[in-house]
Amino acid sequence: MSRVALVTGGSRGIGAAISIALDKAGYKVAANYAGNDEAAAKFRDETGIAVYKWSVADYEECRDGIARFESDHGPVDVLVNNAGITRDAMFHRMTREQWHEVIDTNLTGVFNMTHNVWSGMRERKFGRVVNISSINGQKGQAGQANYSAAKAGDLGITKALAQEGARAGITVNAICPGYIGTDMVMSVPEDVRNKIVAQIPAGRLGEPEEIARCVVFLASDDAGFITGSTITANGGQFFV
Repeated sequence: MSRVALVTGGSRGIGAAISIALDKAGYKVAANYAGNDEAAAKFRDETGIAVYKWSVADYEECRDGIARFESDHGPVDVLVNNAGITRDAMFHRMTREQWHEVIDTNLTGVFNMTHNVWSGMRERKFGRVVNISSINGQKGQAGQANYSAAKAGDLGITKALAQEGARAGITVNAICPGYIGTDMVMSVPEDVRNKIVAQIPAGRLGEPEEIARCVVFLASDDAGFITGSTITANGGQFFV
């Protein structure tokens, strides 16, 4: 029986690449999304991967959404916490709403999703949790105090849960992408993108599929002795 994987923010950008890669690797996959019905429907129709709508920032929505998903597909074996938003502003101009929106989605969302699958993984003595953090959670970024704090928090919960889950057969790992050529990044003006690329020793943006391949590895049996780790995938822009 193939294992079951759920990818949050899984119908666009890096999340879509992850969903597709897991599907190709033989997992039964579904993608969660929050708001863009048109993009989600297009992704479903093009890939055949099921989509489910709920906000990861809402605990009850996560609980109920996961229950619907598991009723359709079976218990979650692999959870990829990829959903994330930005509300960028220099700190002296950042509003409480901008702070809380990002923290609620990018950090509390990891709690909301993982908390609702954790007991089942413990009972079955197997689980894979992969948290998609960011280079800016490692090094910080001006104008992103909220985002950097949330993504740094994702690394903290990864390390804590790795210790709790190890004896139950659950691994918890993180991936920190650098600048990846998603629609969001490609929409940045070309002169700004050129400045970003100039800071990357590899001389290019990353590809969503490169992050997806990291996820497929961490979800596999081959990665069973790897937990609490962070894969830094940024073309050499920042080292830890």
